[in-house]
Amino acid sequence: MSAPFGHRLADAVAARGPLCVGIDPHAPLLERWGLGDDVDGLRRFTDTVVDALAGEVAVLKPQSAFFERHGSRGLAVLEDAVARARAAGALVLLDAKRGDIGSTMDAYADVLRPEHPMAVDALTVSPYLGPGSLQPAVDTARLAGGGLFVLARTSNPDAGTLQSAAVGDRSVAQVVVDTVRGWNTPGWVVGDPLPDLGAVQDLAGRWGATTGSFGVVVGATLRDLDVDLGGLGGPVLAPGLGAQGGTPADLRRLFGPGRAVVPTVSRDVLAAGPDPAALRTAAARWAQELAR
Repeated sequence: MSAPFGHRLADAVAARGPLCVGIDPHAPLLERWGLGDDVDGLRRFTDTVVDALAGEVAVLKPQSAFFERHGSRGLAVLEDAVARARAAGALVLLDAKRGDIGSTMDAYADVLRPEHPMAVDALTVSPYLGPGSLQPAVDTARLAGGGLFVLARTSNPDAGTLQSAAVGDRSVAQVVVDTVRGWNTPGWVVGDPLPDLGAVQDLAGRWGATTGSFGVVVGATLRDLDVDLGGLGGPVLAPGLGAQGGTPADLRRLFGPGRAVVPTVSRDVLAAGPDPAALRTAAARWAQELAR
């Protein structure tokens, strides 16, 4: 890869806008498209979405589980889709929410390596085995020029059960954000004191400048933003727009006008299929809404 993920994401957003479209071929959606819940239906669905949108949007986000459920042939569909999407200019964020320790985490992160058969641009990861558990993925991302989005403050109904729990004077979610902020600070490693906010240049929102390659996942449907994203230095992945109730106004309310936010829409775009032109129209409508 010629540049770190943060640079490539900034370039893609500058060229195409910030919209990220999920590729979520779950059984009811396949049926709605008139396709079977089998590998053939999976392939036809995925090919249609990639062909329609990979040349239009900044980021495509396939949900790994919907391909894994079809076994090795499903993973072959995913592998082919990733390669074709990237060849068409879209960045690919693999939504797999991996989280483990040691060599296992290292193995999960291999998809960030350019020589991997299913090389992707970025990966979603879970920090709930401790911030240090993700260090192998951080190391791989730095070496390979890949990116990570770490679950921090999600908007599923019972997320606060863990994410709002106190760790000293901070919430678990805030510890995650602060850890990611450290990753975007040169020379910082887990175990060091957290970098002083005043010493960190906050590049988030400055899409025309260098942006850190490590971001957090914060739901667009939160009632209030209860984590401090100051000095994050990387992007925020904001799922929940459309069918889950989130709106562009919620993005502005939660994150303000100057933060690097990658809004994610899945069902509201995919429901427009299987007609490719309708998929492009739905994505363009969301892009226009987000640009206001």
